[in-house]
Amino acid sequence: MRAQTIKLGAFIAMALVISISAAPAKGQLQVKTDTGTVEGKTQGSARAFLGIPYAAPPVGDLRWKAPQRAAAWTGVRKATEFGARCMQWNVYDDMVFRDSGPSEDCLTLNVWAPAKESKARLPVMVWIYGGGFQAGGTSEPRQDGAKLTEDGVVVVSMNYRLGIFGFFALPELIAESGHNSAGNYGLLDQVAALQWVKRNIGAFGGDPDNVTIFGESAGSFSVSQLMASPLAKGLFQKAIGESGANFSGKTPEYAALEDSAKQNAEYMKTHFGTDSVKDLRSLSADKILDEVKKPESQRRGLGIVIDGYFLPRPVQTIFAEGEQNDVPLLAGWNHDEGSFAVAFAKPPLTAASIKELGAKEFGPKADEFFKLYPIGDNATAVRSWLDYSGDSFIGFGTWQWLEAQATTGKKATYRYRFDLAPPEDPTRPDGRWAFHSCEIEYVFGTLEWRIPDKWRAEDKALSAQVRKYWTNFAKKGNPNGEGLPKWPEYRPKADALVMFLNAESKAGKDDQRARYLFLKTAWEK
Repeated sequence: MRAQTIKLGAFIAMALVISISAAPAKGQLQVKTDTGTVEGKTQGSARAFLGIPYAAPPVGDLRWKAPQRAAAWTGVRKATEFGARCMQWNVYDDMVFRDSGPSEDCLTLNVWAPAKESKARLPVMVWIYGGGFQAGGTSEPRQDGAKLTEDGVVVVSMNYRLGIFGFFALPELIAESGHNSAGNYGLLDQVAALQWVKRNIGAFGGDPDNVTIFGESAGSFSVSQLMASPLAKGLFQKAIGESGANFSGKTPEYAALEDSAKQNAEYMKTHFGTDSVKDLRSLSADKILDEVKKPESQRRGLGIVIDGYFLPRPVQTIFAEGEQNDVPLLAGWNHDEGSFAVAFAKPPLTAASIKELGAKEFGPKADEFFKLYPIGDNATAVRSWLDYSGDSFIGFGTWQWLEAQATTGKKATYRYRFDLAPPEDPTRPDGRWAFHSCEIEYVFGTLEWRIPDKWRAEDKALSAQVRKYWTNFAKKGNPNGEGLPKWPEYRPKADALVMFLNAESKAGKDDQRARYLFLKTAWEK
Protein backbone atom coordinates (compact mmCIF):
# COMPACT_ATOMS: atom_id res chain seq x y z
CA MET A 1 0.00 0.00 0.00
CA ARG A 2 2.82 2.37 0.89
CA ALA A 3 4.53 1.73 -2.48
CA GLN A 4 1.24 2.34 -4.28
CA THR A 5 0.78 5.60 -2.35
CA ILE A 6 4.26 6.78 -3.34
CA LYS A 7 3.64 5.89 -6.97
CA LEU A 8 0.27 7.65 -6.92
CA GLY A 9 1.83 10.75 -5.35
CA ALA A 10 4.57 10.80 -7.97
CA PHE A 11 1.96 10.47 -10.74
CA ILE A 12 -0.07 13.38 -9.35
CA ALA A 13 3.05 15.52 -9.04
CA MET A 14 4.09 14.73 -12.60
CA ALA A 15 0.58 15.48 -13.90
CA LEU A 16 0.62 18.80 -12.06
CA VAL A 17 3.96 19.74 -13.64
CA ILE A 18 2.67 18.83 -17.10
CA SER A 19 -0.56 20.80 -16.64
CA ILE A 20 1.30 23.89 -15.44
CA SER A 21 3.76 23.83 -18.33
CA ALA A 22 0.99 23.26 -20.91
CA ALA A 23 -1.09 26.24 -19.70
CA PRO A 24 0.05 29.88 -19.97
CA ALA A 25 2.25 30.49 -16.97
CA LYS A 26 0.60 32.88 -14.50
CA GLY A 27 3.99 34.43 -13.93
CA GLN A 28 3.97 35.78 -17.47
CA LEU A 29 1.10 38.07 -16.47
CA GLN A 30 2.59 39.06 -13.12
CA VAL A 31 5.53 41.42 -13.33
CA LYS A 32 7.42 43.04 -10.47
CA THR A 33 8.18 46.75 -10.90
CA ASP A 34 10.12 49.02 -8.57
CA THR A 35 6.86 50.09 -6.89
CA GLY A 36 5.12 46.72 -6.72
CA THR A 37 3.81 43.74 -8.66
CA VAL A 38 1.26 44.21 -11.45
CA GLU A 39 -0.92 41.60 -13.10
CA GLY A 40 -1.94 42.15 -16.70
CA LYS A 41 -4.05 40.21 -19.15
CA THR A 42 -3.74 38.41 -22.45
CA GLN A 43 -4.84 40.50 -25.43
CA GLY A 44 -4.64 38.53 -28.64
CA SER A 45 -0.99 37.73 -29.21
CA ALA A 46 0.14 40.23 -26.58
CA ARG A 47 0.32 40.60 -22.84
CA ALA A 48 -1.27 43.90 -21.83
CA PHE A 49 -0.47 45.74 -18.60
CA LEU A 50 -2.74 48.76 -18.36
CA GLY A 51 -3.04 51.71 -16.00
CA ILE A 52 0.30 51.33 -14.20
CA PRO A 53 1.13 54.43 -12.09
CA TYR A 54 4.46 55.92 -13.14
CA ALA A 55 4.19 58.98 -10.87
CA ALA A 56 2.19 60.12 -7.87
CA PRO A 57 -1.26 61.59 -8.58
CA PRO A 58 -0.67 65.33 -9.28
CA VAL A 59 -3.47 66.47 -6.98
CA GLY A 60 -3.66 68.81 -4.00
CA ASP A 61 -0.23 70.21 -3.22
CA LEU A 62 1.21 68.31 -6.22
CA ARG A 63 -0.94 70.22 -8.72
CA TRP A 64 1.42 72.30 -10.91
CA LYS A 65 4.52 70.55 -9.63
CA ALA A 66 7.02 68.33 -11.39
CA PRO A 67 5.95 64.68 -11.20
CA GLN A 68 6.91 62.79 -8.05
CA ARG A 69 7.73 59.09 -7.72
CA ALA A 70 4.67 56.85 -7.35
CA ALA A 71 4.10 55.28 -3.94
CA ALA A 72 4.82 51.58 -3.58
CA TRP A 73 2.03 49.10 -2.97
CA THR A 74 1.84 45.65 -1.41
CA GLY A 75 0.27 42.58 -2.94
CA VAL A 76 -0.62 42.34 -6.62
CA ARG A 77 -2.13 45.32 -8.42
CA LYS A 78 -4.53 44.54 -11.25
CA ALA A 79 -3.36 46.15 -14.50
CA THR A 80 -6.22 45.19 -16.79
CA GLU A 81 -8.01 48.53 -17.31
CA PHE A 82 -6.78 51.83 -18.71
CA GLY A 83 -6.15 54.61 -16.23
CA ALA A 84 -8.25 57.76 -16.40
CA ARG A 85 -7.24 60.27 -19.05
CA CYS A 86 -5.95 63.63 -17.84
CA MET A 87 -8.31 66.58 -17.31
CA GLN A 88 -9.80 67.82 -20.59
CA TRP A 89 -13.06 68.54 -22.30
CA ASN A 90 -14.40 67.20 -25.60
CA VAL A 91 -12.04 69.14 -27.85
CA TYR A 92 -11.95 66.74 -30.82
CA ASP A 93 -14.92 64.71 -32.02
CA ASP A 94 -12.74 61.97 -33.52
CA MET A 95 -11.29 60.95 -30.15
CA VAL A 96 -12.87 57.80 -28.70
CA PHE A 97 -11.79 56.63 -25.24
CA ARG A 98 -12.03 53.37 -23.29
CA ASP A 99 -11.20 54.75 -19.85
CA SER A 100 -13.28 55.93 -16.89
CA GLY A 101 -13.18 59.60 -17.90
CA PRO A 102 -11.06 62.68 -17.16
CA SER A 103 -9.31 62.99 -13.82
CA GLU A 104 -6.35 64.76 -12.27
CA ASP A 105 -5.21 61.35 -11.02
CA CYS A 106 -4.07 60.30 -14.48
CA LEU A 107 -0.32 59.65 -14.55
CA THR A 108 -0.42 56.05 -15.67
CA LEU A 109 1.12 54.12 -18.52
CA ASN A 110 0.49 50.91 -20.42
CA VAL A 111 2.83 48.16 -21.58
CA TRP A 112 2.15 45.67 -24.35
CA ALA A 113 4.62 42.81 -24.75
CA PRO A 114 4.50 39.69 -26.93
CA ALA A 115 2.59 36.86 -25.24
CA LYS A 116 5.47 34.53 -26.01
CA GLU A 117 8.40 35.72 -23.98
CA SER A 118 11.66 36.24 -25.86
CA LYS A 119 15.04 35.11 -24.58
CA ALA A 120 16.56 38.34 -25.88
CA ARG A 121 15.39 41.72 -24.68
CA LEU A 122 13.20 43.43 -27.27
CA PRO A 123 13.30 46.99 -28.62
CA VAL A 124 10.89 49.35 -26.87
CA MET A 125 8.60 51.86 -28.59
CA VAL A 126 7.16 54.60 -26.35
CA TRP A 127 4.12 56.34 -27.85
CA ILE A 128 3.13 59.96 -27.12
CA TYR A 129 -0.41 60.86 -28.18
CA GLY A 130 -1.52 64.04 -29.90
CA GLY A 131 -4.33 66.46 -29.17
CA GLY A 132 -2.83 69.93 -29.22
CA PHE A 133 -1.65 69.56 -25.60
CA GLN A 134 -5.33 70.07 -24.74
CA ALA A 135 -6.81 66.60 -25.20
CA GLY A 136 -5.91 62.96 -25.73
CA GLY A 137 -5.30 59.77 -23.81
CA THR A 138 -3.80 56.32 -24.10
CA SER A 139 -7.09 54.42 -24.24
CA GLU A 140 -8.01 55.38 -27.82
CA PRO A 141 -8.58 52.16 -29.83
CA ARG A 142 -6.54 53.43 -32.77
CA GLN A 143 -3.46 53.71 -30.52
CA ASP A 144 -3.68 50.23 -29.00
CA GLY A 145 -0.21 48.70 -28.91
CA ALA A 146 -1.08 44.98 -29.05
CA LYS A 147 -0.76 44.51 -32.82
CA LEU A 148 2.67 46.19 -32.99
CA THR A 149 4.12 43.60 -30.62
CA GLU A 150 3.71 40.99 -33.37
CA ASP A 151 6.71 42.62 -35.04
CA GLY A 152 8.96 41.89 -32.07
CA VAL A 153 8.79 45.05 -29.97
CA VAL A 154 7.47 46.11 -26.56
CA VAL A 155 5.09 49.08 -26.74
CA VAL A 156 4.51 51.67 -24.02
CA SER A 157 2.09 54.61 -23.93
CA MET A 158 1.67 57.19 -21.18
CA ASN A 159 -0.87 59.80 -20.11
CA TYR A 160 0.54 63.27 -19.49
CA ARG A 161 -1.04 66.43 -18.10
CA LEU A 162 -2.82 68.75 -20.51
CA GLY A 163 -4.05 72.31 -20.84
CA ILE A 164 -4.03 74.45 -17.73
CA PHE A 165 -3.01 71.46 -15.59
CA GLY A 166 -0.01 70.62 -17.75
CA PHE A 167 1.17 73.94 -19.16
CA PHE A 168 0.70 76.74 -16.68
CA ALA A 169 3.06 79.13 -14.92
CA LEU A 170 2.67 81.67 -12.14
CA PRO A 171 5.34 83.81 -10.45
CA GLU A 172 4.73 81.92 -7.20
CA LEU A 173 5.17 78.57 -8.97
CA ILE A 174 8.51 79.74 -10.35
CA ALA A 175 9.65 80.76 -6.87
CA GLU A 176 8.67 77.47 -5.20
CA SER A 177 10.01 75.14 -7.91
CA GLY A 178 13.58 74.81 -6.69
CA HIS A 179 14.89 75.30 -10.23
CA ASN A 180 13.45 78.74 -10.99
CA SER A 181 10.97 77.47 -13.56
CA ALA A 182 7.33 76.55 -14.02
CA GLY A 183 5.03 75.24 -16.71
CA ASN A 184 5.84 72.37 -19.09
CA TYR A 185 4.52 69.90 -16.50
CA GLY A 186 3.11 67.70 -19.26
CA LEU A 187 6.57 67.42 -20.78
CA LEU A 188 8.10 66.66 -17.39
CA ASP A 189 5.51 63.87 -17.10
CA GLN A 190 6.85 62.42 -20.35
CA VAL A 191 10.38 62.47 -18.93
CA ALA A 192 9.15 60.74 -15.76
CA ALA A 193 7.48 58.04 -17.87
CA LEU A 194 10.72 57.50 -19.80
CA GLN A 195 12.60 57.24 -16.51
CA TRP A 196 10.10 54.59 -15.40
CA VAL A 197 10.75 52.72 -18.66
CA LYS A 198 14.49 52.90 -18.03
CA ARG A 199 14.05 51.39 -14.56
CA ASN A 200 11.35 48.82 -15.24
CA ILE A 201 10.92 47.79 -18.86
CA GLY A 202 13.46 44.98 -18.56
CA ALA A 203 10.99 43.13 -16.33
CA PHE A 204 8.52 43.09 -19.25
CA GLY A 205 11.10 41.77 -21.71
CA GLY A 206 12.10 45.16 -23.12
CA ASP A 207 15.59 46.56 -23.61
CA PRO A 208 16.01 49.79 -21.58
CA ASP A 209 18.96 50.73 -23.78
CA ASN A 210 17.01 50.43 -27.04
CA VAL A 211 14.06 52.80 -26.68
CA THR A 212 12.35 54.66 -29.53
CA ILE A 213 10.02 57.55 -28.76
CA PHE A 214 7.31 58.15 -31.32
CA GLY A 215 4.29 60.42 -31.44
CA GLU A 216 1.76 62.19 -33.63
CA SER A 217 0.83 65.89 -33.79
CA ALA A 218 1.40 67.21 -30.24
CA GLY A 219 3.11 63.88 -29.61
CA SER A 220 5.47 64.60 -32.50
CA PHE A 221 6.04 68.12 -31.16
CA SER A 222 6.91 66.41 -27.88
CA VAL A 223 9.41 64.12 -29.60
CA SER A 224 11.22 67.15 -31.04
CA GLN A 225 11.26 68.75 -27.59
CA LEU A 226 12.54 65.62 -25.87
CA MET A 227 15.36 65.54 -28.41
CA ALA A 228 16.18 69.11 -27.34
CA SER A 229 15.81 68.67 -23.58
CA PRO A 230 18.84 67.93 -21.39
CA LEU A 231 16.48 66.21 -18.94
CA ALA A 232 15.76 63.46 -21.48
CA LYS A 233 19.39 62.71 -22.30
CA GLY A 234 20.05 58.97 -22.39
CA LEU A 235 16.39 57.99 -21.98
CA PHE A 236 15.87 57.05 -25.65
CA GLN A 237 18.03 55.99 -28.58
CA LYS A 238 15.79 56.73 -31.60
CA ALA A 239 12.93 59.07 -32.47
CA ILE A 240 9.94 59.02 -34.83
CA GLY A 241 7.83 62.11 -35.48
CA GLU A 242 4.47 61.94 -37.22
CA SER A 243 3.24 65.40 -38.28
CA GLY A 244 4.72 68.12 -36.14
CA ALA A 245 7.75 69.73 -34.55
CA ASN A 246 8.27 72.67 -32.24
CA PHE A 247 10.11 74.73 -34.83
CA SER A 248 8.64 78.19 -35.28
CA GLY A 249 7.07 79.14 -38.58
CA LYS A 250 4.60 81.90 -39.21
CA THR A 251 3.96 82.50 -35.50
CA PRO A 252 6.20 82.11 -32.43
CA GLU A 253 5.82 78.73 -30.77
CA TYR A 254 6.97 79.86 -27.33
CA ALA A 255 6.14 82.36 -24.66
CA ALA A 256 8.73 83.87 -22.34
CA LEU A 257 8.31 82.25 -18.92
CA GLU A 258 8.01 85.45 -16.89
CA ASP A 259 5.58 87.05 -19.34
CA SER A 260 3.40 83.95 -19.42
CA ALA A 261 3.41 83.74 -15.62
CA LYS A 262 2.32 87.38 -15.23
CA GLN A 263 -0.45 87.02 -17.81
CA ASN A 264 -1.70 83.88 -16.08
CA ALA A 265 -1.70 85.65 -12.71
CA GLU A 266 -3.89 88.45 -14.08
CA TYR A 267 -6.22 85.93 -15.68
CA MET A 268 -6.61 83.94 -12.46
CA LYS A 269 -7.29 87.07 -10.41
CA THR A 270 -9.96 88.14 -12.89
CA HIS A 271 -11.69 84.77 -13.22
CA PHE A 272 -11.07 83.13 -9.84
CA GLY A 273 -10.49 86.12 -7.58
CA THR A 274 -6.95 85.10 -6.64
CA ASP A 275 -3.55 84.20 -8.02
CA SER A 276 -2.47 82.53 -4.77
CA VAL A 277 -1.14 79.06 -5.51
CA LYS A 278 -2.53 77.77 -2.21
CA ASP A 279 -6.01 79.05 -3.04
CA LEU A 280 -5.89 77.79 -6.62
CA ARG A 281 -4.77 74.34 -5.50
CA SER A 282 -7.80 74.19 -3.22
CA LEU A 283 -10.20 74.61 -6.16
CA SER A 284 -11.68 71.53 -7.77
CA ALA A 285 -10.26 70.51 -11.11
CA ASP A 286 -13.75 70.67 -12.62
CA LYS A 287 -14.22 74.28 -11.51
CA ILE A 288 -10.95 75.31 -13.15
CA LEU A 289 -11.68 73.39 -16.33
CA ASP A 290 -15.23 74.73 -16.62
CA GLU A 291 -13.86 78.27 -16.63
CA VAL A 292 -10.93 77.85 -18.99
CA LYS A 293 -12.90 75.86 -21.57
CA LYS A 294 -15.27 78.74 -22.22
CA PRO A 295 -14.90 79.98 -25.82
CA GLU A 296 -14.12 83.49 -24.61
CA SER A 297 -11.36 82.31 -22.28
CA GLN A 298 -7.91 83.63 -23.14
CA ARG A 299 -6.18 80.84 -21.21
CA ARG A 300 -7.48 77.88 -23.24
CA GLY A 301 -4.39 77.33 -25.35
CA LEU A 302 -1.60 77.32 -22.81
CA GLY A 303 1.63 76.42 -24.53
CA ILE A 304 5.25 75.48 -24.13
CA VAL A 305 7.52 77.96 -22.38
CA ILE A 306 11.28 78.35 -22.37
CA ASP A 307 11.57 77.47 -18.72
CA GLY A 308 15.35 77.19 -18.42
CA TYR A 309 14.89 73.68 -17.07
CA PHE A 310 13.18 71.29 -19.49
CA LEU A 311 13.97 73.71 -22.34
CA PRO A 312 16.97 75.98 -21.72
CA ARG A 313 16.50 77.63 -25.14
CA PRO A 314 14.14 77.31 -28.12
CA VAL A 315 14.21 73.90 -29.78
CA GLN A 316 15.42 75.27 -33.11
CA THR A 317 18.32 77.05 -31.38
CA ILE A 318 19.39 73.88 -29.59
CA PHE A 319 19.34 71.94 -32.88
CA ALA A 320 21.11 74.72 -34.79
CA GLU A 321 23.95 74.59 -32.26
CA GLY A 322 24.13 70.79 -32.45
CA GLU A 323 23.27 70.37 -28.77
CA GLN A 324 20.25 68.10 -29.24
CA ASN A 325 20.08 64.50 -28.08
CA ASP A 326 21.55 63.17 -31.32
CA VAL A 327 19.66 60.01 -32.24
CA PRO A 328 18.44 58.57 -35.55
CA LEU A 329 15.28 60.37 -36.64
CA LEU A 330 12.43 59.24 -38.88
CA ALA A 331 9.81 61.92 -39.46
CA GLY A 332 7.27 63.22 -41.93
CA TRP A 333 3.67 64.24 -42.41
CA ASN A 334 0.51 63.50 -44.36
CA HIS A 335 -0.31 64.67 -47.87
CA ASP A 336 -3.36 66.70 -46.85
CA GLU A 337 -2.53 68.13 -43.43
CA GLY A 338 -4.48 71.29 -44.27
CA SER A 339 -7.72 69.59 -45.30
CA PHE A 340 -9.52 71.02 -42.26
CA ALA A 341 -9.00 74.56 -43.60
CA VAL A 342 -10.97 73.65 -46.71
CA ALA A 343 -13.54 71.27 -45.25
CA PHE A 344 -14.61 73.62 -42.46
CA ALA A 345 -14.30 76.93 -44.35
CA LYS A 346 -17.38 79.13 -44.11
CA PRO A 347 -18.31 80.45 -46.58
CA PRO A 348 -16.72 77.91 -48.96
CA LEU A 349 -13.43 79.06 -50.45
CA THR A 350 -13.20 80.35 -54.01
CA ALA A 351 -10.35 81.43 -56.26
CA ALA A 352 -11.23 85.07 -55.56
CA SER A 353 -11.31 84.68 -51.77
CA ILE A 354 -8.06 82.71 -51.76
CA LYS A 355 -6.34 85.33 -53.89
CA GLU A 356 -7.40 87.94 -51.35
CA LEU A 357 -6.16 85.79 -48.45
CA GLY A 358 -2.79 85.20 -50.12
CA ALA A 359 -2.31 88.88 -50.90
CA LYS A 360 -3.11 89.82 -47.31
CA GLU A 361 -0.79 87.15 -45.92
CA PHE A 362 2.27 87.83 -48.08
CA GLY A 363 1.90 91.42 -49.31
CA PRO A 364 4.77 92.27 -51.67
CA LYS A 365 5.74 88.58 -51.86
CA ALA A 366 2.25 87.50 -52.95
CA ASP A 367 3.22 87.02 -56.61
CA GLU A 368 5.95 84.58 -55.59
CA PHE A 369 3.49 82.84 -53.28
CA PHE A 370 0.98 82.35 -56.11
CA LYS A 371 3.66 80.83 -58.35
CA LEU A 372 4.16 78.09 -55.77
CA TYR A 373 0.50 77.88 -54.75
CA PRO A 374 -1.29 78.66 -58.04
CA ILE A 375 -4.82 80.06 -58.21
CA GLY A 376 -6.28 79.16 -61.63
CA ASP A 377 -9.87 77.99 -61.30
CA ASN A 378 -11.71 77.35 -58.04
CA ALA A 379 -10.59 73.71 -57.76
CA THR A 380 -6.93 74.60 -58.31
CA ALA A 381 -7.11 77.48 -55.85
CA VAL A 382 -8.75 75.35 -53.15
CA ARG A 383 -6.09 72.67 -53.61
CA SER A 384 -3.38 75.32 -53.27
CA TRP A 385 -4.94 76.72 -50.10
CA LEU A 386 -5.18 73.22 -48.67
CA ASP A 387 -1.47 72.76 -49.41
CA TYR A 388 -0.52 76.09 -47.87
CA SER A 389 -2.65 75.47 -44.77
CA GLY A 390 -0.97 72.09 -44.30
CA ASP A 391 2.47 73.61 -44.81
CA SER A 392 1.93 76.37 -42.26
CA PHE A 393 0.21 74.03 -39.80
CA ILE A 394 2.52 70.99 -39.91
CA GLY A 395 4.69 70.55 -42.99
CA PHE A 396 7.04 73.52 -42.69
CA GLY A 397 7.91 73.00 -39.02
CA THR A 398 8.48 69.27 -39.49
CA TRP A 399 10.64 70.00 -42.54
CA GLN A 400 12.75 72.43 -40.47
CA TRP A 401 13.24 69.73 -37.85
CA LEU A 402 14.44 67.23 -40.44
CA GLU A 403 16.71 69.81 -42.05
CA ALA A 404 18.22 70.74 -38.70
CA GLN A 405 18.85 67.16 -37.58
CA ALA A 406 20.28 66.16 -40.97
CA THR A 407 22.59 69.21 -40.85
CA THR A 408 23.91 69.26 -37.28
CA GLY A 409 23.25 65.67 -36.19
CA LYS A 410 25.57 62.78 -36.91
CA LYS A 411 22.92 60.05 -36.92
CA ALA A 412 20.76 58.95 -39.86
CA THR A 413 17.63 60.88 -40.80
CA TYR A 414 14.68 59.54 -42.81
CA ARG A 415 11.75 61.52 -44.21
CA TYR A 416 8.35 60.32 -45.38
CA ARG A 417 5.05 61.64 -46.68
CA PHE A 418 1.91 59.59 -46.10
CA ASP A 419 -0.03 59.93 -49.35
CA LEU A 420 -2.76 57.29 -49.21
CA ALA A 421 -6.18 58.72 -48.39
CA PRO A 422 -8.15 56.21 -46.31
CA PRO A 423 -11.63 55.12 -47.40
CA GLU A 424 -13.94 58.10 -47.16
CA ASP A 425 -15.50 58.44 -43.73
CA PRO A 426 -18.94 60.11 -43.90
CA THR A 427 -18.57 61.31 -40.30
CA ARG A 428 -15.57 63.48 -41.22
CA PRO A 429 -15.97 66.57 -43.42
CA ASP A 430 -12.32 66.13 -44.46
CA GLY A 431 -12.58 62.34 -44.73
CA ARG A 432 -11.78 62.13 -48.44
CA TRP A 433 -8.17 63.25 -48.03
CA ALA A 434 -5.00 61.96 -46.33
CA PHE A 435 -5.92 64.18 -43.41
CA HIS A 436 -4.04 65.04 -40.23
CA SER A 437 -3.76 61.93 -38.00
CA CYS A 438 -5.11 59.46 -40.58
CA GLU A 439 -1.88 57.43 -40.49
CA ILE A 440 -2.28 56.38 -36.85
CA GLU A 441 -4.42 53.31 -37.58
CA TYR A 442 -1.93 52.19 -40.22
CA VAL A 443 1.02 52.52 -37.83
CA PHE A 444 -0.66 50.55 -35.04
CA GLY A 445 -2.44 48.05 -37.28
CA THR A 446 -5.82 49.04 -35.83
CA LEU A 447 -7.74 49.63 -39.06
CA GLU A 448 -10.65 47.48 -37.94
CA TRP A 449 -11.81 49.78 -35.13
CA ARG A 450 -13.08 52.53 -37.49
CA ILE A 451 -15.25 52.02 -40.61
CA PRO A 452 -14.39 48.27 -40.41
CA ASP A 453 -16.12 47.22 -43.62
CA LYS A 454 -14.52 49.81 -45.87
CA TRP A 455 -10.80 49.07 -45.67
CA ARG A 456 -9.28 48.03 -48.98
CA ALA A 457 -6.50 45.61 -49.77
CA GLU A 458 -4.11 48.54 -50.31
CA ASP A 459 -4.89 49.91 -46.83
CA LYS A 460 -4.09 46.60 -45.18
CA ALA A 461 -0.93 46.17 -47.24
CA LEU A 462 0.29 49.68 -46.43
CA SER A 463 -0.43 49.18 -42.74
CA ALA A 464 1.71 46.03 -42.72
CA GLN A 465 4.45 47.87 -44.60
CA VAL A 466 4.44 50.92 -42.32
CA ARG A 467 4.53 48.72 -39.22
CA LYS A 468 7.59 46.98 -40.63
CA TYR A 469 9.31 50.28 -41.44
CA TRP A 470 8.59 51.67 -37.96
CA THR A 471 9.61 48.53 -36.05
CA ASN A 472 12.71 47.99 -38.20
CA PHE A 473 13.73 51.54 -37.33
CA ALA A 474 13.09 50.83 -33.65
CA LYS A 475 15.28 47.74 -33.82
CA LYS A 476 18.29 49.13 -35.68
CA GLY A 477 17.82 52.82 -36.51
CA ASN A 478 17.13 52.00 -40.17
CA PRO A 479 13.62 51.34 -41.58
CA ASN A 480 14.81 49.14 -44.43
CA GLY A 481 14.31 45.40 -44.49
CA GLU A 482 13.59 42.40 -46.63
CA GLY A 483 10.65 42.80 -48.99
CA LEU A 484 10.31 46.55 -48.44
CA PRO A 485 10.89 49.32 -51.01
CA LYS A 486 14.28 50.91 -50.40
CA TRP A 487 14.10 53.97 -48.14
CA PRO A 488 17.16 56.23 -48.59
CA GLU A 489 18.50 58.57 -45.94
CA TYR A 490 17.34 62.18 -46.13
CA ARG A 491 19.86 64.84 -47.11
CA PRO A 492 19.04 68.57 -47.04
CA LYS A 493 19.67 69.43 -50.68
CA ALA A 494 17.80 70.09 -53.91
CA ASP A 495 17.60 66.43 -54.91
CA ALA A 496 16.64 65.22 -51.43
CA LEU A 497 14.78 61.91 -51.46
CA VAL A 498 11.54 61.30 -49.59
CA MET A 499 9.69 58.02 -49.05
CA PHE A 500 6.15 58.44 -50.37
CA LEU A 501 3.97 55.95 -48.49
CA ASN A 502 1.09 54.90 -50.71
CA ALA A 503 -0.56 51.91 -52.36
CA GLU A 504 2.77 51.56 -54.15
CA SER A 505 5.33 53.14 -51.84
CA LYS A 506 8.48 54.50 -53.41
CA ALA A 507 11.24 57.01 -52.79
CA GLY A 508 11.32 60.13 -54.93
CA LYS A 509 12.55 63.68 -55.17
CA ASP A 510 11.20 66.19 -52.67
CA ASP A 511 8.41 68.00 -54.52
CA GLN A 512 7.76 70.56 -51.75
CA ARG A 513 11.21 71.98 -51.14
CA ALA A 514 10.68 75.15 -53.20
CA ARG A 515 7.60 75.97 -51.13
CA TYR A 516 9.45 75.60 -47.85
CA LEU A 517 12.45 77.62 -48.96
CA PHE A 518 10.03 80.41 -49.91
CA LEU A 519 8.19 80.23 -46.57
CA LYS A 520 11.48 80.27 -44.69
CA THR A 521 12.43 83.52 -46.41
CA ALA A 522 8.96 85.03 -46.13
CA TRP A 523 8.67 84.32 -42.41
CA GLU A 524 12.18 85.26 -41.37
CA LYS A 525 12.08 87.88 -38.66
